[in-house]
Amino acid sequence: LDLAGGIVGHTTAGLSALVLAKMLGARKGFPDGVKPPHNPGMVMIGAAMLWVGWFGFNAGSQTAANGAAGLTMLVTHIAAATASLTWMVVEKIKTGKAGLVGIVTGMVAGLATITPASGNVGPIGALILGLLAGIVCYFACGFVKEKLGIDDTLDVFAVHGVGGMMGSILVAVLGTSAFGGSGVDNVGAQLVTQLIGVGATAALSIVGTVVIVYIIKATVGLRVSEEEENEGLDQSVHGESAYTLD
Repeated sequence: LDLAGGIVGHTTAGLSALVLAKMLGARKGFPDGVKPPHNPGMVMIGAAMLWVGWFGFNAGSQTAANGAAGLTMLVTHIAAATASLTWMVVEKIKTGKAGLVGIVTGMVAGLATITPASGNVGPIGALILGLLAGIVCYFACGFVKEKLGIDDTLDVFAVHGVGGMMGSILVAVLGTSAFGGSGVDNVGAQLVTQLIGVGATAALSIVGTVVIVYIIKATVGLRVSEEEENEGLDQSVHGESAYTLD
């Protein structure tokens, strides 16, 4: 079960990003010298557009304007809102402050997690997935950067990869009538099917990414020079800067 691409979209993107970030190496100054996002307001505007667009992404996968599409929109909204609020609370507890970028990241985690399950879970299942997304994906971000030492700049693996895999697996449980879902009659059999799907996709994504990275490295090159990195890719590639402050 994967209505809108939790396996083929978020799982593949997350694992490919993790492999690429590991093979590419960290940015200069990682982790202590990395600057925070310079415009959280723009991040929020983009996230709001993404949230609204996700309704079409998930509900549109029902290929009909009917009750099923309406329920898909509802559970998508519930999961995103719940994950965003959960992330905010966890961040407040851990750091003493709740930042806008964190709230937005939690929202995206909720959207990624509900995507594969949005055609099968009900409101209760969406609430549970949102809670789990806000907690699990938050700690996954720290684990990747602090424990593994991988500079996944936009937390693609922790948010999309972990969220996508979690939603793809848990739909086998939360898609049952006991949680207000539909489409799952045999939890054990469905769970095995979901695990096989996630595992096969993970293997393909990891191997495929490694092959592609080596091809790029052997042809056009994988990483810019230290001089170009210091100058900034806006200048070295495009000859201009997004902001001129002089």
